[in-house]
Amino acid sequence: MSVDIVDLREFYHSPLGHLAEQSIAMALSSLWARLPEERLVGLGYAVPYLDRFRADTERTFAFMPAGQGAVNWPVGELSSTALVFDEELPLPDSSVDRVLMVHSLEFAENPHETLKELWRVLAPGGRLVIVVPNRRGVWARMEHTPFGSGRPYSRSQLTSLLRETNFTPGASAEALFFPPSKIRIVLKLRHVFERMGRRFWPVFSGVIVLEAQKRLYQGLPVAARASRRVFVPVLAPQGVQTMRMRDVHPR
Repeated sequence: MSVDIVDLREFYHSPLGHLAEQSIAMALSSLWARLPEERLVGLGYAVPYLDRFRADTERTFAFMPAGQGAVNWPVGELSSTALVFDEELPLPDSSVDRVLMVHSLEFAENPHETLKELWRVLAPGGRLVIVVPNRRGVWARMEHTPFGSGRPYSRSQLTSLLRETNFTPGASAEALFFPPSKIRIVLKLRHVFERMGRRFWPVFSGVIVLEAQKRLYQGLPVAARASRRVFVPVLAPQGVQTMRMRDVHPR
């Protein structure tokens, strides 16, 4: 079950959330420096990290799963947010260059189908970065942060999943070595924890950050399947009165 959008936003507005964002952003910057003129999609709740890349991209979208909910992004600008089902993205084949998954894969109903859908929309040579809770880390065991919900992964599990869905795993990084504590003295020592963790116990990081590339030399079987989703209309875009007039005076 996905974490609610309100809880995600509140976490990233908290002091602990700000520090978590800094740690993960540092790991991301070691994999992706700049994305000049590329098309980037953030899937899940990636908006705290998309601002770091979108200045260089051709365009950037924030896709938020229906079970989580959505918020407007960027703030104060025309919205680049879409509410989606992660197995049925509203994009044509080979239409984006990069995908950043944060608070996404661990909540996916069917991780294989989600990754196959990302394979479909990524262009040849497209790259995917997944940020996922580490099964061995302490953050996955604490429920007061979003990283304590959903399905955590080990590095070997994530690598196997990517290979099974036609991705080639590549560079990786780690983040969140400091404990998810709200005690001020612990938070002040976060730089010490981060530095020592990267050097001495990287296997116990709070999250795994792994990049993968779309693999082209092995085809995926194509099977027609009916959508399992039920779409319920909530708005009449042309107005209720207009719809009534059309019913009375059909063309």
